[in-house]
Amino acid sequence: MKNNGILAVIPARSGSKGLKDKNIKKLNGKPLLAYTIEAAIESSVFKEIIVSTDSETYADIARQFGAHVPFLRSAVLAEDSASTNDVITEVLDWINREKFSQFMLLQPTSPLRTANDITNALNLFTEKKANAVVSLCEVDHSPMYTGLVPENLRIDSFLSKDISYRRQDLPKYFRLNGAIYLSDIDYFLKYKNLYEEKCFAYIMDKRRSVDIDDEFDFELATFLLKSRKDKSDNI
Repeated sequence: MKNNGILAVIPARSGSKGLKDKNIKKLNGKPLLAYTIEAAIESSVFKEIIVSTDSETYADIARQFGAHVPFLRSAVLAEDSASTNDVITEVLDWINREKFSQFMLLQPTSPLRTANDITNALNLFTEKKANAVVSLCEVDHSPMYTGLVPENLRIDSFLSKDISYRRQDLPKYFRLNGAIYLSDIDYFLKYKNLYEEKCFAYIMDKRRSVDIDDEFDFELATFLLKSRKDKSDNI
């Protein structure tokens, strides 16, 4: 596996509908986007950190905190319907690919992801000789306790008769937490999918797995970051 360098890609589209301008919304006094840029810089693993945005305002904030914004995202990729894969492809089409072997997508909506998470995911990638590594966290409630509810609300046989009601007896389930997507560039361009072959899970604690989509997520992240700072100040 070639190892020319790692590119960080931070997607930060403007115009969020669920939470207005969430990518630059002040979180404990700092733009949300800044937390991801700072974690990427602190990890010291990237040859370049690029923010993909359609907004000059967002670009100025990104540059202020140490990221590069060499171009503004195309109008097509600024739409709600634009896929993350298309955003990554646009960045990879712009860069000199000879400089990089892998990229790591770091979404700004995961402000509790740390520099250690970034380096540990990279270490796992190297150890496993992986094509890709994706961060996951354990779900709060087993999907074995879930099901569809009909319009009449009748839930006869909602749960299987042989299911245990003790959580510790159930298998563990995990979900994507949105914090880290690491991939070999050639592998990604071949499949446009990280999960084809030799993709490994980097497991994160749920306290670092908040993925901000709405006001509740934002308030939770605010609380957890303040708690983390308070603990650090008391050391």
